Amino acid sequence: MADTFVLFGATGDLARRMLFPSLYFLHAEGHLEEKTRIIACARSAREKQAFREEVAAMVCERADGAQSDVVEAFTKRIHYLAIDVTTPEGYGELAAAIRADGGGKEVVFYLSTSPSIFGEVCRGLKAQGLSEAPHRCVVEKPIGYDLESNIRINETVAQSFSEERTFRIDHYLGKETVQNLIALRFGNRIFEPLWNSETIESVQISIAETLGAEGRGGYYDEYGAMRDMMQNHLVQLLCLVAMEPPSSLSAEAIRNEKVKVLRSLAPITEENVEAKTIRGQYTEGFDPDGGKAASYKADVENEETDTETYVGVAAEIQNWRWAGVPFYLETGKRMAERKTQVVIAFKPVPHSIFGGDASNNELHIILQPEERITLQIMNKKPGISADGMPLEELPLNLSLVERNNGARRRIAYEQLILDALTNNPSLFVQRDEQEASWKWIDAIAKAWSDRGVSAKPYRAGTNGPSAKHVLTERNGHSWYE
Repeated sequence: MADTFVLFGATGDLARRMLFPSLYFLHAEGHLEEKTRIIACARSAREKQAFREEVAAMVCERADGAQSDVVEAFTKRIHYLAIDVTTPEGYGELAAAIRADGGGKEVVFYLSTSPSIFGEVCRGLKAQGLSEAPHRCVVEKPIGYDLESNIRINETVAQSFSEERTFRIDHYLGKETVQNLIALRFGNRIFEPLWNSETIESVQISIAETLGAEGRGGYYDEYGAMRDMMQNHLVQLLCLVAMEPPSSLSAEAIRNEKVKVLRSLAPITEENVEAKTIRGQYTEGFDPDGGKAASYKADVENEETDTETYVGVAAEIQNWRWAGVPFYLETGKRMAERKTQVVIAFKPVPHSIFGGDASNNELHIILQPEERITLQIMNKKPGISADGMPLEELPLNLSLVERNNGARRRIAYEQLILDALTNNPSLFVQRDEQEASWKWIDAIAKAWSDRGVSAKPYRAGTNGPSAKHVLTERNGHSWYE
C-alpha cells in the first residue's frame, strides 16, 4: 500500500463531499496502514490545525455517529500544504513534505482539479523526481471535450506517468451494484446461456437526475448531457452489460472486453442521427417537492443556449452476441425522479398456454436511489378461477440494504481510493477505452451539428421530451419509467 496520498484540490467540493469522508471510512474500518499519510494541497493559505478541524466537520457531516477519537486520529494523518501548481517552487515544498521522516517510498497523487492543469501538475511532479515508479496518479473526469482534446490531455499526463500508473476514475465503477453486475453475470451459470440475442429482447440503461444545472452553468453549458454523462457513466454501464466474459478479473482482461464492445457500436451518422437519438432541454416546471423549477436557460443565464440537458440514444452492438438487440440509453436533468437503472428485458415464451399475450421476464438492476436487483417472473395469481390459470408478475428482490441489515451505504470512492492505494487498476478506465468512447460520441455530436438537430423542450419534473418514445416504439418497446 502507498505510504502517502497527495490530494490536489483539497478545498474543492468533491473533496468535501466525497474524498475526505471516503478516506475517513477507510481509516475507521482499518483499511489504511498506520504509516499512510495524507497531504492536502490547495492554493489558499490554511493553518494546519484549522484545516484538520475543517476536515473533521466534513467527516461528521457525512458519518453519523462518528466517534470523536476516531475522527481525531484520522485528521492527524492530514498535512495541509498551500501550493501554487503554476510555479516550480511549490513542487519543491511538496517534495520535501512527501520525503519528510523517510516517507514517499510509494505515493498516490489524486488530481481533483481542472483537466486544463493536469499537464502542469504532472510536469511539476516529474521535475522533482515524483513521477517515477511506483508513484502513480489518479485523474478525474472530464478528460477532454472531444477525442482530440482527450488525446492531448492524456499525452501530457503520459509524459510523466506511464499508462499502467495512470488511474482514470469513473465513480460509477465503484458502486456496489455495478460491481455486482460483474458478479451476477460471471459468478452465476444460469445467466450466461441467456445473455444474448436469442433470449434478450432489449436493454435499457437510464441515469435520471432531479437537479438542474445549479452552480455548474459555465461547465455544463459547454459540455451538455452527451459529454458530461453519456460519454463516461452510461457507456461504462453499457460495456459491463454487453462485454464477453473476461479471462480473469485483471484490469487488462476486463479492459480488453470493454474495448471490443465500444469498437462494435454501430456508427450514428448524419443519415440516421434523427432516428437514433433525441436531444432535449428542460423548460420551467416543478421540482420533486412541488416547488417551481426554473428553465435551463434561466439556470445558466443564457437565453440563446441550445445545450442538451437530456439525451436518448438507440444504440446497436454489431457482433454475434447482440445482433438485433436495441440498447436504449438515456440521461437527463430535471427529471421526474432520481434513478439509475439497467433493465434487461427477455423475450416472451414462444407460445403462451395461459391465454392472452405472453409477458416478458425482466431483470432490473437499480443503482440509485437504492441498490437493488429485481427479477420479474410470472407466477400464478392466488385464488381459484373458472377461467384457466391467471398469471401475475412477481418480483424476486435482492436488496443490498436489507441483505446488509441496514448497514450504511458505501461511498463509491471508498473502493476506488483503496484500489489506487493498493495499485489495483481493475475498476479504472484505460486510455484506449476513453478514445473508443469519444470516437463514437464525437460522431453523434458531428451528426447533430451537420443535421442541425436542436434540443426539444420538456418541462422540468417530467420524464424528458415526448419525442423520446419514438426511439423505443418503432421497435415495439417502451421506456421503463
